[in-house]
Amino acid sequence: MKSHSEKAAELFSTGCNCSQAVFGAFAEDCGIDFETALKLSSSFGGGMGRLREVCGAVTGMFMVAGLLCGYSDTDDKEKKDNHYKLIQQLANEFTAVHTTYICRELLGTIGKSSFVSSPRTAEYYKTRPCVSFVITASEILDKHFFNN
Repeated sequence: MKSHSEKAAELFSTGCNCSQAVFGAFAEDCGIDFETALKLSSSFGGGMGRLREVCGAVTGMFMVAGLLCGYSDTDDKEKKDNHYKLIQQLANEFTAVHTTYICRELLGTIGKSSFVSSPRTAEYYKTRPCVSFVITASEILDKHFFNN
């Protein structure tokens, strides 16, 4: 059986964006079907629609955390505050490994990014560090929720 990080790396290497790779790797654990997980997370690749903002692996990590222990009672301030504390902790753990959770900083890109996705070629995978981001996000989730 593959680990979540192995699943996420495989999903990324077969064409999923970074958010889809993380969220898809945990879909079953979150009680959501795989296709719905990919659709739900599809908007967050490339740092939110290639805007190069928050890394898609991080937003995927946050979505998993939301499904596993998020809040729905908007009047429960304690649960809301505890959830936001967890989200900040997850972000801090990712940052401790990669120095930031901002896509453009992780990729070293400057200026505005196009909405046009990059072709997934062998060269793309050689130069893109994103697989390490999906692995880190998956490992952080495993540490918090699955004791791996």
